[in-house]
Parts: sequence; C-alpha cells; structure tokens
Amino acid sequence: MELRVGNKYRLGRKIGSGSFGDIYLGTNISTGEEVAIKLECIKTKHPQLHIESKFYRMLQGAVGIPTIKWCGSEGDYNVMVMELLGPSLEDLFNFCSRRFTLKTVLLLADQMISRIDFIHSRSFIHRDIKPDNFLMGLGKK
Repeated sequence: MELRVGNKYRLGRKIGSGSFGDIYLGTNISTGEEVAIKLECIKTKHPQLHIESKFYRMLQGAVGIPTIKWCGSEGDYNVMVMELLGPSLEDLFNFCSRRFTLKTVLLLADQMISRIDFIHSRSFIHRDIKPDNFLMGLGKK
C-alpha cells in the first residue's frame, strides 16, 4: 500500500532519525522531486516539529538550510516535508574510511563555520552540533 502525505508526496524508505522523529525519503507525486519527510507522533508529550518548521522558515534562503515544502498533520503524525539535502558529515566521514585530507577538513570547516555564523547572525543558538546534523553540499539550488 502506498503511503501519501499531504495528497502530494509519497512516503519512501526511512533515511534517518532526528531528536524529535523519524526522517523518510519522499517523492513529489506530480514532479518526481525527492524530498525529506519528517514524522513526529501526534501523541508525543512535547511536540517539536511545528516549532522546528518555524525556525527553518525564519532561516530560509541560506545555503544548507532546507526549504520547507509542506507542514501539517496526517493520520497519527505531525509532518514536515522539506528539501532533501546532501549526505551528513558523519556519512561522508564513514564513506571516506573515517579519514579526511587536510584540504577536505578545511573545505568542510568553511561550510560548517559559515552555516553556524549565519544561524548566530539571526540570534539563534543551535545546541545540537554534531556530524549527523551537518548536511554537506549545496542541495539543488
């Protein structure tokens, strides 16, 4: 059975877990565009997904910040559909046998510092900086 979200997206395989829910690969049924779909159980004691979507909307337009495509409820879940970004820093590190060249470290550090600087320039503090939370590359902008 095909699972749909917001009558526009098809839910695919699980690609990760966040602090507040699971993340799935999704597809826009009309265009075929791949997206990330984050699900959070509606019955959770401290729902965070709606708040997270507000932060993303306030940070829109910067490199490395996913565009929110849709946010709402579907069945027993709060749902956020967003732009699918590149692999995480942790994924890249594992792909490279947990070794980076100095050049790679410097290029990645430049991206990471730029993103943290942007978030701070908007008066936010991230509070969960770790390799799994840095999605590298430029996305499809």
